[in-house]
Amino acid sequence: MSDALTPLRKQRLLWLGAAARGLWVVLGLTSLTSGTERTTHDRMGAAVLPDFGRTRSEAQKIRFTLADDAYTLARTASGWVMEETGGYPIRRDRLSELTGGLETLSFDEKRTDDPYKHDRVGLGDPAEGGNGALIEVFGPTGELANSLIVGRKTDTLYVRAPGQPQTYRTRGTLPPFYNRRAWLDLDIISIDPSAIRSVRILDSTNRELYLRRSEGSDARSFAPAPPNQDDRLISRLSASTTALAVTRLSPLDVRPAADLVSQPIARHISETFDGLELDVRAYREPNGYWITLRAVEAGEGARRAQVINDKTEGWAFRLTDYDFQDFTPRVLSIVERAS
Repeated sequence: MSDALTPLRKQRLLWLGAAARGLWVVLGLTSLTSGTERTTHDRMGAAVLPDFGRTRSEAQKIRFTLADDAYTLARTASGWVMEETGGYPIRRDRLSELTGGLETLSFDEKRTDDPYKHDRVGLGDPAEGGNGALIEVFGPTGELANSLIVGRKTDTLYVRAPGQPQTYRTRGTLPPFYNRRAWLDLDIISIDPSAIRSVRILDSTNRELYLRRSEGSDARSFAPAPPNQDDRLISRLSASTTALAVTRLSPLDVRPAADLVSQPIARHISETFDGLELDVRAYREPNGYWITLRAVEAGEGARRAQVINDKTEGWAFRLTDYDFQDFTPRVLSIVERAS
């Protein structure tokens, strides 16, 4: 009986094979057709913001809105600043990158038009907690001149118009926009550790300590010096960490010093071998850890101090908890006082 069924089985196998081949052909054609429809469009290569070349010269404000933050770049008589810092200058190179990038940004392939997939290309609506960045450019009378939601995935930028579901891959570059710090010129000093000669500390308990090292010595060779020469050093690492704190200064944020609501809890004065003095005062504020900094330099050619003070005078700078501790150690954590 099995021999009689063999031709029938063969016929079924041939039919199934033909059906499978037909299905693969249909799927292949469908894939090619839908792929073309999904990626190509009549604006490929066109400018994303075709009129930005005109509006950029008239722009008065550029606002970035993220899910967890918002900041505004504003034009002033003295240059572009960030409003949320109280008017601290922004980096001119970053502003140039932004305006040039927005002007030359062009459409590439079309991507998803499904709002539930916007976050996959970094274009979720920030007003709804999404991961996109809404960029709005305002003109001379405060009118909205341009708006765009931008997202970044690896090294590729994606865009869509606010309120529109269709997304696009783009050709072009933009500077970092997810973090306001990237816009701020917070490189206020550059001091090599080998240049630091001494540090004077006044801690939160009003104890003072003076540490010093000789020129050319190891950076960890700071030791108590007059009037504290009889104190016993507990840790060379602790001494050098605070003595060199100013060489690692890396602020997170900035605000007007007049906005500080507390009194300084500590003072930290570094001096270089060639006579530059850096006076840091530390504040423990309700919203974080802040310092002010003033440079002092003797002589008519005291230009380094002036350059530093041009950036720091009237401003307070926010530090991480870790960096703040380097400026505010307890004296008794560094030395044992002479009896």
